[in-house]
Amino acid sequence: MSSLRAEELSLSIAGRRLCDKLTVTLHAGENWVILGANGSGKTTLLHAFAGLRAPDGGHVSLDDREVGGIPHRVRARTIGVLFQDPEPAFPATVLETVLTGRYPHLDRWQWEGKDDYRAVEAALAAVGLEGLAQRPLATLSGGERRRVEIATLLTQDAPICLLDEPTNHLDLRHQIEILELLADRARRPEHFNIGVLHDVNLAARFGTFGILLFDNGECLHGPLSEVLNRANLERLYHCRLREIHDQDTVGFLPL
Repeated sequence: MSSLRAEELSLSIAGRRLCDKLTVTLHAGENWVILGANGSGKTTLLHAFAGLRAPDGGHVSLDDREVGGIPHRVRARTIGVLFQDPEPAFPATVLETVLTGRYPHLDRWQWEGKDDYRAVEAALAAVGLEGLAQRPLATLSGGERRRVEIATLLTQDAPICLLDEPTNHLDLRHQIEILELLADRARRPEHFNIGVLHDVNLAARFGTFGILLFDNGECLHGPLSEVLNRANLERLYHCRLREIHDQDTVGFLPL
């Protein structure tokens, strides 16, 4: 069973400590969210989990193996990353873009086969873009492009998904649909998610565990039912909040 572990992980940017000696283990079946104010280091922490950013101290391991030392193609079969605002390198159609998710599974010089195209079709259907396969990416709206990026991640079929603001550019309906899709995926055997979110209420609805990044490198992590409360969130975002209870759910609104 796959697990991702940060051991005494420390991260800094421009002399400012973002994360100080974080030790946490993430297991299959969990849906983690990373919360914090702008500039608190959420994306940096996500990149460290992916092995894309070397830590200033400590290490991140995937099944007891240093994640940064795993060859890129091998790592991409296990860890998929949804970046915050990726820029396409070349003009391409939706189909060509989503098909790139299959590259880690192909041998060198191997062409895509029927199974790869079926995976693309399934991913586009899952995000509601099944009729746009031949559309140039540049003709899509921001929300449609975001769903193309998520479809590419689904096509990659990595059991661990690292998601940097997956709801970027999405309207209310698609925010819920995409987060439900990703949460369902995390319940599959060997799968789990780590996502950066700005919407605390979406985090409370779909997450199971959380990492809160405070000032000066202080971190708090655990089940969301324990760490997501008004006192912690007011300290996290430096603003007053109203806590609202509705049956078994809780929500937070700024005052």
